[in-house]
Amino acid sequence: MLFKKRTYATIQLPKTKEPFVQTEADPISRGEVIPEGDFHKCPNCGEIFYAEILKTTEGVCQKCGQHLRLGARERIAQITDVFDEFHMRMEETNPLDFPGYEKKLASYRERSQEEEGVITGVAEIAEQRCILAVMDAGFMMGSMGSVVGEKITLAVERAKAEDLPLIIFCASGGARMQEGIYSLMQMAKISLAIEAFSKAGGLYISVLTDPTTGGVTASFAMQGDLIVAEPGTLIGFAGRRVIEQTIRQILPEGFQRAEFLLEKGFVDRIVPRNEMKETLSGILRLHGGIR
Repeated sequence: MLFKKRTYATIQLPKTKEPFVQTEADPISRGEVIPEGDFHKCPNCGEIFYAEILKTTEGVCQKCGQHLRLGARERIAQITDVFDEFHMRMEETNPLDFPGYEKKLASYRERSQEEEGVITGVAEIAEQRCILAVMDAGFMMGSMGSVVGEKITLAVERAKAEDLPLIIFCASGGARMQEGIYSLMQMAKISLAIEAFSKAGGLYISVLTDPTTGGVTASFAMQGDLIVAEPGTLIGFAGRRVIEQTIRQILPEGFQRAEFLLEKGFVDRIVPRNEMKETLSGILRLHGGIR
């Protein structure tokens, strides 16, 4: 009895519903080496798929329909026929002498091959001209610093000067902490520019993508004449935990998601990614046609 083996429980491993079948289209079947980062995992259902598949589904998970985050260039390519970028290079400063800020900016520029967290330009969407600004969550989570604020403000002012509709794709974690009050000032600056644009009769369409939070939500993201959102988009100012601790109440299920905000009237319409181009061109055509 002293040396008798212990009895262990038998664990049955779960069987996969559909085993992976290699085809000649798979790089594994061809004997190729798969570079690191060429596979993605859906944050909603956990499905793992080859990166090339995302290009054919416009960045939407085939299993659960989750809209994965897109870079600004990818989004522009999906919705525009012609895009003429302006204000490509604007010099960033470090007004608070925040330690390591310049190095962090350089790192993100090298990684993303972008100068900042927003791209602006004149676009044509199914022959409808407009001014387009697209924020990029891949660049410091699309945080709103002085350059981001200035680029968006100049885009709004150009839309007003050229009498063109304005579309802003929002994707941001909020104000950029490394710039402190200078970042917060961008909220008022952009909001005032949009107010002047609106008084001049301009059409502003705000498109909320995951995530749209913080100072961006508290300013220009919610100032649109029409506010549309992608399915499942996180939209809010403060985080769920912070709000619950502040008001000492449990928030309802799905709070701060696009579907919940549509029900409460904060969002006008939820538009799947594969319908976004057609929807935007239809709105532009309805409000003025080709200019």
